[in-house]
Amino acid sequence: MTIANLPAIRSCRPAWNKGRVVGQKRPLMPKHVWAIRVRLEIAENHRDLALFNLAIDSKLRGCDLVKLKVADVYASGHVKERASIIQSKTQRPVRFEITEGTGKALSRWMEEPLMVGSEYLWPGWFHERLHISTRQYARLVRDWVSSIGLDPTSYGTHSMRRTKVAHIYKKTGNLRAVQLLLGHTKMDSTVRYLGVELEDALAISESVEI
Repeated sequence: MTIANLPAIRSCRPAWNKGRVVGQKRPLMPKHVWAIRVRLEIAENHRDLALFNLAIDSKLRGCDLVKLKVADVYASGHVKERASIIQSKTQRPVRFEITEGTGKALSRWMEEPLMVGSEYLWPGWFHERLHISTRQYARLVRDWVSSIGLDPTSYGTHSMRRTKVAHIYKKTGNLRAVQLLLGHTKMDSTVRYLGVELEDALAISESVEI
């Protein structure tokens, strides 16, 4: 008995990355950072301003940023100048600075009624959640970059993590400092994360005219 060959069944579902920009997300430029800050200040969005500023300063992964507790950055009635946490991914400690502007934004956020008695720095929007989720954080980042006319597909939560270290490397060329600030265990990870080799190669190429 012969069995007829049936036609192959092809899925009509489009590829998940169709029309999307995938790969490394761009860091924000200083003018972008200030534009977002000004918009959040004008809107008196104290939570988002504090979250945005601390995301830039801390250089933390989204999973660590959303789980920050008040005690991590606040002690004896004052915002700390430096803080330290254990990273979820590596289980290694990483330290970060809290600049004056970020400290003021955090202090203002602490005065909000929602923060009274809250253990977490970014309380959840729903009662069953202790803190905001990484998905909620990603939506906020998308809203921030869209508000100043940037393409949200080119930026993401890792843009926040990369922004300050990208400018530190561009200004100093100190990869070791960037490695420590990101909490990477291997220098190779830092090089890949920053796209250093590609950026340097492009800079050299741009400087040569034929």
